[in-house]
Amino acid sequence: MDALARDEPDKKKIRELKLKKVYRWYPWLEKYRFFMLDWILLCIFVIDHDPDDIELNVVRYKPDGIDALARTTKFSKKELQLMYRGFKAECPNGIVNEDTFKGIYSQFFPQGDATAYAHYVFNTFDTENQGSISFEEFVTILSELSRGSVTEKLRWAFNLYDINGDGYITKEEMLDIVTAIYSLVGRNAIPAVEENTTQEHVDRIFEKLDINGDGMVTLEEFMQTCTRVGVLCVS
Repeated sequence: MDALARDEPDKKKIRELKLKKVYRWYPWLEKYRFFMLDWILLCIFVIDHDPDDIELNVVRYKPDGIDALARTTKFSKKELQLMYRGFKAECPNGIVNEDTFKGIYSQFFPQGDATAYAHYVFNTFDTENQGSISFEEFVTILSELSRGSVTEKLRWAFNLYDINGDGYITKEEMLDIVTAIYSLVGRNAIPAVEENTTQEHVDRIFEKLDINGDGMVTLEEFMQTCTRVGVLCVS
């Protein structure tokens, strides 16, 4: 039994080695490592596929489709091919649902509970409320998150916190998202977070964002504050 345990590959080390290859292929990914959606999702889709082998064995994608995505997103054809290959491996039916997001986050944060955060993030992708998203929808938003302007990234972050989609962020909505983030991290949170600490953190950030003090944060207030004082809006 012990011999079998010793012979079993150390999955964590293997994943770390593969991540190093991913960083060589996508050097811009590493700076978004903590809580950035594009890092987590892109890495999980390419981590089990060697970028060096992309020319040898890539899932064939419709030429018209990939050409169009290369024009409308900030990814190259080769990058899109690699992502599609990982996408099909992770989602053979060609669509992503909320359970897929939950599974992805759970792999990166096994000590936490990804349910709530995965739900909120998925909703920012599923803009049509269909319960699933296609590869095209997926990479379009990832393109904005990873290589878009500051405005595009902040708009996505605002939509994440604006849970009910009414154009405003309330303190309750912000508390829900921050609580979901801490639940996602679980025992990996440093330092450990207590419930009252979460509320204090939200109170402090919300006060900075709510410029006119009306108890709601508009997109304009959100962008103005985040760009001026560097409030951490995504995590």
